[in-house]
Amino acid sequence: MSAAPKSNHRLKTFIGLAVLGLSAAAIVGGVQMKRAPDFHNMPVMAERPIVMPDGHAIYVQRYEVTVAEWNQCHEQGACTLNLRARPDQLPSTTPATGLSYVDAQEYVAWMNAASGRKFRLPTAEEWNYMAAPVLPETPDPIFTDPSLTWASSYLTEGLAPRALKPQGSFSQSPQGIADLDGSVWEWTQECYAGAGDDITPDRCPAFIVGGEHIAAMSYLIRDPARGGCAAGTPPAHLGMRLVADEAV
Repeated sequence: MSAAPKSNHRLKTFIGLAVLGLSAAAIVGGVQMKRAPDFHNMPVMAERPIVMPDGHAIYVQRYEVTVAEWNQCHEQGACTLNLRARPDQLPSTTPATGLSYVDAQEYVAWMNAASGRKFRLPTAEEWNYMAAPVLPETPDPIFTDPSLTWASSYLTEGLAPRALKPQGSFSQSPQGIADLDGSVWEWTQECYAGAGDDITPDRCPAFIVGGEHIAAMSYLIRDPARGGCAAGTPPAHLGMRLVADEAV
């Protein structure tokens, strides 16, 4: 009886390794077969990339990370928080909120490991640029007297609704990015540490969050109403959105 073709032998070997759960890598016929990205965990990205003024493109998650997406990370032991949506909200469409900067970094690390891609938080410049088409223009001051600047800010900030709403409840940018003008402020990787300070991210005490107005939050704060705000009016909710430097 003639021997089975080598190609069939290799295929059976590969199937056998997969059944055994050796998904990280397998040697088939002397060739290493690397694990494919887990597309179950792949975030949905916007229709078109954002092209920054310097010409580089970034690819942006269409919606903020949802409660359901977040809890996948928690169930796999990579994210500390276990989030719950209100009874009248769907976890699959409700933004994940109550997140600190530390929490957001846990999710980024898990997503990268689960998907095989390289996601990150946006910089403050990137967030402001992508949100510019949907955010309201800075209103003219109500009072022109410099001594009353605080009063102008108090009366003109806080225009965005503060109630947490399902994804898609607010505006959509020309690139297809939704809810940048909503009630969730999104963490960026931009350290807020005063002019001239040179602090590495792992030692940064506060980070800028993107929203209706500039704000900076302590990296451990999950509830801006209780934890206060390092700069600017406290945001309504703290959430996150992923970006990537390569097409996903």
